[in-house]
Amino acid sequence: MEWNDRGVVLTTRKHGENDIILEALTTDHGRHLGLVRGGRSQRHRPVLQPGNELNLTWKARLTDHLGSFQVEGNTLRAANLMTTGVGLAGLQHLAFLLKLLPERHPYPRLYDALNVVLDHLDAPDAAAALLIRFELELLRDLGTGLDLSTCAATGQSDDLVYVSPKSARAVSRDAGKPYHDRLLPLPSFLVEGQRQAGSELTWLDVTQGFTLTGFFVTRHVEENNRTAAGTREQLLSALERRYREDFPWNFG
Repeated sequence: MEWNDRGVVLTTRKHGENDIILEALTTDHGRHLGLVRGGRSQRHRPVLQPGNELNLTWKARLTDHLGSFQVEGNTLRAANLMTTGVGLAGLQHLAFLLKLLPERHPYPRLYDALNVVLDHLDAPDAAAALLIRFELELLRDLGTGLDLSTCAATGQSDDLVYVSPKSARAVSRDAGKPYHDRLLPLPSFLVEGQRQAGSELTWLDVTQGFTLTGFFVTRHVEENNRTAAGTREQLLSALERRYREDFPWNFG
C-alpha cells in the first residue's frame, strides 16, 4: 500500500532510539499516523516540527497497519510560530482539536482552514477570529455544527445576538431577551452582514467567540468520553497578552 499527499505536522513522539511516530493532518487521507525512520536525526528534526507542511509518502504492507512515512519539507513555518506565545499556544490547541477527528477520514476544507490559521498566528486579531471560525468548521465536520443564519424562534436573519445551547441555533435580540441568562452570546463578527466593514475585533468579541465555541467543543468531548485539554486557557492567556500590547485602546 502506498500514497503521496501533503500534510501538516500535528505531533511527534519518540519510538525507539532514533525513530518517531508522526501524526499529521493530510489533504486526502485525514489525520494519519506513521513511523519516520531516523526521525530524531539532525536532518529530520527541523522538518518534523508542529505546524510545518510536508510532502508525505506513506507505505505499508496492509491498509490497517501503522506504516511508515517518507517526508520532505514544503512550508516550514514552525520556527516562526515557536517564537511567540500565541504561536506556541495556537499549535497546541489546534493539535488537541484535531485529535477529536476520526483517523484516516479526509477533511479537505478543514485542512485548508488549518493552513490559513497557521499562516496568520503572528497577528493576534486575525488569529483570534480565524481560530474561532476554525472551531466552528471543526464542529460542523464533527456533526455538531451551529446554525447562525436565522433566529430559531422567528426565522429572521437580522439582530442575531444569542445562540441556544440546546439547539445550537442563533436567536434574535427580541426573541431571546426573556431568556438571555440561559443563552450564549453571539459576537457580531460571526454573523454575515452584522459587522461593520473595517471595525476592529475587540477583546469582548474574542472572549464571547471562544465561550461560544468552547461550550460546544466541551460538550462534544464529554459526550464522547474524551479528556479535555487545558490548551484553550493557555491560548486565551497568550492572546490577551498580545491584545493588551497591540490594542490597549480597544481592550474590553
